[in-house]
Amino acid sequence: MISTGIVRHIDSLGRVVLPKELRRSFEITADTPLEIFTEGDTILLRKYRPAGACALCGEVSPDAVQLHGKYICPRCRDALAER
Repeated sequence: MISTGIVRHIDSLGRVVLPKELRRSFEITADTPLEIFTEGDTILLRKYRPAGACALCGEVSPDAVQLHGKYICPRCRDALAER
């Protein structure tokens, strides 16, 4: 893990604000779902992506194919083929 050197406090409702620089770097918006993990005394946040979701658009499709460990849906495959 890499330390950012940023310290934030939790408010009375249990919320913590992610710095704008981190949200921008990780493309996190107000509607981005985050998955929460714990490991010992560590809390980890990760952008939620359902199993089998397209790496490009996030759509879950039974027709998605796996390429280099990432799923690509038919619509994105077609868009890539057109380029």
